[in-house]
Amino acid sequence: MAPSLPQFSAARMRSYIFRLPLFTRGIIFAIVALWLASLLPVLDVQQWGSLIPKEIGISTMYRTNTFPLVHAGFFHAFMNLLALTPLLERFEAEYGTLTTLALFLGPLSTIPALLYTFIERGILGMNTAVLGASIWVFTLIAVEAVKTYKSNPYFMLGSAQIPTWITPFVLVLFVSFLIPNTSFLGHVCGLAFGYGWGLGYLKFLAPPDWALRWIEGKLNLLGRLPHYVSVDQKTYGRYGVLPTTNPTETSGVLLRRNSLILKLPPYLSFLCIAIGVAWLLVLPLDDYSRKTYISENALLPGQVHTYFAGSDQNVFRGYKHEVDALEEKSNIEVNDKLEEFFKASGLKIARQSYEYKSAGETYKGENIYAILHAPRGDATEAIVLVGAWRNIEGKLNRSGVALVLTLARYFKRWSLWSKDIIFLITADSKAGPQAWVDAYHDTHQSPAIASLPLKSGALQGAVVIDYPFDHRFESIHIVYDGINGQLPNLDLLNTVVSIASGQMGIGVSLQQMWHHTDNYKDRLKTMLRGMMNQGLGHASGPHSSFIPYHVDAITLQPFGEGWQDEMAMGRVIESTFRSLNNLLEHLHQSFFFYLLMQANRFVSIGTYLPSAMLVAINFTIMAIFLWVKSGAVEEPKTKTASTIESGEEKSQLVVVQKGDAKALVPEEILTVRERELFVPLAVVAGSQFLGVLPLYIFNHTPQNMLRSMFIIFAIINNIFPIVLSKTIIQYFSPTIQQYQLIKAFSLLLLGMFLSSLATLNFSLAFLVGLFSAPLTYIQPLPNKPIISGILAIPLSLLAPTTIMVAGTWYWGLDIGEVLKEAAFGWDVWGMNTQVVVWCVWWPAWVVGMILLFGSPREETRGKKVEK
Repeated sequence: MAPSLPQFSAARMRSYIFRLPLFTRGIIFAIVALWLASLLPVLDVQQWGSLIPKEIGISTMYRTNTFPLVHAGFFHAFMNLLALTPLLERFEAEYGTLTTLALFLGPLSTIPALLYTFIERGILGMNTAVLGASIWVFTLIAVEAVKTYKSNPYFMLGSAQIPTWITPFVLVLFVSFLIPNTSFLGHVCGLAFGYGWGLGYLKFLAPPDWALRWIEGKLNLLGRLPHYVSVDQKTYGRYGVLPTTNPTETSGVLLRRNSLILKLPPYLSFLCIAIGVAWLLVLPLDDYSRKTYISENALLPGQVHTYFAGSDQNVFRGYKHEVDALEEKSNIEVNDKLEEFFKASGLKIARQSYEYKSAGETYKGENIYAILHAPRGDATEAIVLVGAWRNIEGKLNRSGVALVLTLARYFKRWSLWSKDIIFLITADSKAGPQAWVDAYHDTHQSPAIASLPLKSGALQGAVVIDYPFDHRFESIHIVYDGINGQLPNLDLLNTVVSIASGQMGIGVSLQQMWHHTDNYKDRLKTMLRGMMNQGLGHASGPHSSFIPYHVDAITLQPFGEGWQDEMAMGRVIESTFRSLNNLLEHLHQSFFFYLLMQANRFVSIGTYLPSAMLVAINFTIMAIFLWVKSGAVEEPKTKTASTIESGEEKSQLVVVQKGDAKALVPEEILTVRERELFVPLAVVAGSQFLGVLPLYIFNHTPQNMLRSMFIIFAIINNIFPIVLSKTIIQYFSPTIQQYQLIKAFSLLLLGMFLSSLATLNFSLAFLVGLFSAPLTYIQPLPNKPIISGILAIPLSLLAPTTIMVAGTWYWGLDIGEVLKEAAFGWDVWGMNTQVVVWCVWWPAWVVGMILLFGSPREETRGKKVEK
């Protein structure tokens, strides 16, 4: 029989807590009390009790004992208590309460602290403060590792023998890589003391037993103190040594027969999901996010005086009047007039026509652009100022286009430019910018997209103006999301924020958070909105077309009712271009992968990536678990008379030889099942290839039929997996092993895809992984059709089609328009979100439904492996 999962017992947990010895309870109380005290504004507990190397002296030696009791926050204290309690309880039960008290408030804290201070301050010359009980955790883990090594020197991984004493080192490395703001040196110092104690070199530090007995007798501690562990009542490890495999046995077989290992993966998988979600939710906290900063020193944002004012406002008003007069004109007539304006400013002008076809519709127009050649440059680098004639919402960008024309005339008067400046006015905000950028980099498709007759050097950056109204504004909204989740270099955003808020006194907002109060809720909402836009992978403005070509670009959108006018907006752009003009090389110093939760607060990829990776790893863990489980021999449901003697089952013993060593082992340990791979591979591969069908349909269906086609597909989608499952049962009759392999291969592919995707589009990988998480626990229920039907309802609600319908309903969108936009993204922008949805997520969901309605047949037992 397959091993059943252990049930959580509240009674056993309560009994364990009530049996905790005295010193362990005291440490728990002290840590909790100091954490509560840290919440009060009266005393800075962290500053008072942490281990700060340069502040260690005669009067501050108390820090070497207090730093393990002080923690940075609730999460820090909770995780350390969770790890420390069982280890400390075991140590106290083995050595007694007095010995534990003397060690933990003495050398076990002081010696690692002084060792850390010596290395950090004396050798490295640094002053990194440390705090938290994790140093005790790693000390005790090292002690346990040495004890385990003495009884079981190695554990087997395949054919390799790995010493058990190195386990704490591996754990220290994992903690340092996965958890931010952890002290690798501090943990190593704790390990050093633990190894020394475990090997017996430091046991002279423990007080002698005769002294402890004298103190106990004089004070009658055993009679007065509850939960006190006497020196004569030590259990010497009531739980024994940590379980390991025998190095003389075959590790692969033992793994399949180890009931603990077979019970652990489902819980470990769920733990990965829970920690991944919790990891994401704590990112807006101050301890896990940080303030933005300028990495590229050459930018010097806000260091120059801006002169865009005065008479330039009259020029702007004149241009805006001309733009208003052209509102109802055709694209060609508009460009004829714009060409006159650019020529009057003394710039070189060129035009470009384009035509795209998508979802049965044609998108065509003509772009116009002008180039200001840098008086101090050699035409090898350029900056782009973009003003689409109509913005992403289809509104006339009247003030934006007028501001581009005004700035073109204004910039022409200055001789300080070392980079060419390109002024681009596109017919729209979707197809026009993409056609121009593709043609600039010679990746366009002729003759539908015309080549550019006039070019400059490598594009260093682009700024888009989206200013459709003519009244004064309050703040600037920065749009930075690119196609397929790509982002501009963070230095570009930081430059604009620094100039707008610092130099000009204009507020800045992100992700349509018009009024951000810098609390946890607003930070989380901003981050989640950014993740949603990144996960969708669509273009959020004309700037999105530049980012795939490694051209950092953003869109500036004034909003609100305030006292800022178009001159303030122009000065922001002028100062931004002056900063970009200072660049000696392409922006590369700052981050390209980040999550913003406010204009001046972010988290980098090293901090947020583990959350998506943990969600993806849960699929891989379950896949490996199912693969191992599929090779294990099922226990017979009934016992025959020949296998029973005196009420107990007899096991046949066989001789196993490895080198010169021989051993007798039960025959069933060497029995494995041959894995039948054809049906599982065919089902999973077929499901993956089926994903091409909706991918093709929704990218090539005419726009007027998209809504109807989606409704038909959604209906078929709810029936098709059930029909497919019954067909597989009728023609192939899969066994329980084959169902396990189907699920294993499907989850393995899903975990592999999402792990790779997380490094490119974190948000999409996290969202797909979260929606697919229930697939980890789906299994056939052949004798429970009612339960299968009930479970099919929530699983259907997590289908890609259902999620799409729910999303469009929530945001008040039409599903036909969404699919039209997706098809346009596929044909024009090169958007690949559809590939992830239909070729990664949807096949995994189909396999989950097949498993839910599966009906495995009985199978024969396995064969003995020859040794």
